[in-house]
Amino acid sequence: MCGIVGYIGSQKASPILLAGLSKLEYRGYDSAGIATIEKDSIKIAKDKGRVENLYNLKETKELEGTIGIAHTRWATHGIPSKVNSHPHFDMTESFAVVHNGIIENYSELKLLLIQNGYHFLSETDTEVIPNLIHFNLSKYQEKNKQSFINAIKETSDMLMRKLCYLCSLSRIARHNCSY
Repeated sequence: MCGIVGYIGSQKASPILLAGLSKLEYRGYDSAGIATIEKDSIKIAKDKGRVENLYNLKETKELEGTIGIAHTRWATHGIPSKVNSHPHFDMTESFAVVHNGIIENYSELKLLLIQNGYHFLSETDTEVIPNLIHFNLSKYQEKNKQSFINAIKETSDMLMRKLCYLCSLSRIARHNCSY
């Protein structure tokens, strides 16, 4: 079963996210990952297997951000692998998403995005979500808090889902929006 952990604060996020994932280990999973907002980008560390594998990754050790998301995955789309584990980026690495549940219409949405020049790295339904956010946000000339919220709502409206929970990080929202 999947699990999601998020953190927004003043402390380094990665140890807090890893501790949260460790508390979810009893639920069963096949891979795990974390993402944090760094100075000018979002960075991801993920791997197949146990949460403890993340502690030894170079990518995890480099995470300094104070905002992050984390996920343990039980495969429903795609084999258990590093590529299929969450979080997933959109193709511009502006958004990172973790997601629990099933996107029932992901094949149709993936086709729409491919026809609009998007490419995918994983076999998961989740990777459609950050790319849809990017696709919907690209319709707005001005990128600000309201256009970001609208893009999230439009994306949510497009998803046919079962038991869906998602969490998204955006470097665009952090750097270009005033809250």
